[in-house]
Amino acid sequence: MANQFLLGIDNGGTMAKAALFSLDGRLVAVAAVKSETLTPAAGWSEFDMHQLWSAVAAAVRQVLAASSVAPHQVACVACTGHGNGIYLVDAVGEPVRPAIFSADTRARSYVERWTADGVGRAVRSKTMQSLWPGQPNALLAWLREHEPQAFARTRWVLMCKDFVRMKLTGQAAAELTDMSGTSLMDVATARYDRGILASFGIEDAFEKLPPLCQSSDLCGTVTPAAAAETGLAAGTPVAGGLFDIDACGLASALLDDRDVGMVLGTWGINQYVSPTPAGGDDVFMTARYCVPDQYLMIEASPTSAGNLEWIIAQFLPDQSGGEMPGGDAYGRVNELVGRTRPEDSAVIFLPFLYGSNSHPDATGTLVGLSSRCDRGHVLRAVYEGVVFAHQDHLQRLLKCRQRPQRIRASGGATRSDVWMQIVADILQLPVEIPDGGELGALGAAICAAVAVGVYPDYPSACAAMVRIARRFQPDPRQADLYRVKYERYRRLLAALQTEWQGLSTGDPRID
Repeated sequence: MANQFLLGIDNGGTMAKAALFSLDGRLVAVAAVKSETLTPAAGWSEFDMHQLWSAVAAAVRQVLAASSVAPHQVACVACTGHGNGIYLVDAVGEPVRPAIFSADTRARSYVERWTADGVGRAVRSKTMQSLWPGQPNALLAWLREHEPQAFARTRWVLMCKDFVRMKLTGQAAAELTDMSGTSLMDVATARYDRGILASFGIEDAFEKLPPLCQSSDLCGTVTPAAAAETGLAAGTPVAGGLFDIDACGLASALLDDRDVGMVLGTWGINQYVSPTPAGGDDVFMTARYCVPDQYLMIEASPTSAGNLEWIIAQFLPDQSGGEMPGGDAYGRVNELVGRTRPEDSAVIFLPFLYGSNSHPDATGTLVGLSSRCDRGHVLRAVYEGVVFAHQDHLQRLLKCRQRPQRIRASGGATRSDVWMQIVADILQLPVEIPDGGELGALGAAICAAVAVGVYPDYPSACAAMVRIARRFQPDPRQADLYRVKYERYRRLLAALQTEWQGLSTGDPRID
């Protein structure tokens, strides 16, 4: 397969990316096109599915042009993307309504009712999931009641990357890693479960669930129509693809339980691989991993680096723009944080601007401001607060496993050496950063490489395609200081438990 390349397509919450890699995992070119998020009502978060596909097709055309790689040189394509949310299509593959993003909260009342009625606990042994509003089970229940015509027209319930793969191949399928995180299936048996759906009152959605495939299965080829839109060659093989957390896991060479992976993006993902699932309520989510017969133990919440994006947009507008750390805003933030010693700042930031891992109504909070504080104190508190939220998740994972040897980190925050050293110092663990800035797309490319036989299995593919670019060793002199700060962070969470509801609704009244 000389002079062949692998194409990874990655759809996150804001961008459609296409990246070309050599067979040994080196990035050749990348292109990104913005996907516009729609907010037609408070708490709603949607995508126009036609626009999303147009963004994917444009990104693929652009990356082929930028790389000068001929279409016939693309050996295989694989997609990854955000999990959960919901993408509904009719019998001919046309969207029946806008896609709903996983950050959507319209179905919160269903989750609250299922929790109060004990439904969540009753099915937990099979789903291995916490209930939350952005999952397909809750969204299908909402749609069945509020948009019955759209529900009735739906032929297939898809995840984001499954929709993109369907547009490429013309064939509808649901891939296991994504679907195992939806509370629609028995994770241990890797099969849809009609009884689970009945518990949620959506048994009539069972026939709308597509045939399941594995990540490295070949699931069709690029159609002539898709070729005309993307510039790919008709007949190019397309792999099943994978959930974006699996993609980051593969690109970090997470293949056994020695390490913990952390994704520091809009969501803070904390995960490890295990041959056996965790039981009970020990972790937020257990899902099937792309590596056969392995599971991902996952602790996650939208409490990570997305908080910094908001801080910069709102309070540093004169310095906005650019990529971390090269752009003016991120470079300046890193400079300010780097020259502010941790012992000089007692400010604590609770990173709950987009959601919480503490209380459903928790909001972003700064505590400890005084007239002596400057931007460096506040921004260091943001960096530290995000890591404290990850530390909370890690503590839950450690109930199920031994302390890891190291952290393999990915996500936008890893571009900051200052931030990664804070991660190492707070957690008192070595932190390693895989090479390359497009780890989601690289994970998809690894999947594609296995699908077409470039490598016989995932361990072989990761050994050839994953390299560690940077390492950060913890400073033991900072351990006691950060232990005290983390304990204060935890005390503040406890003290605010009774105040969150009024703060989140903007109600000024004090009971």
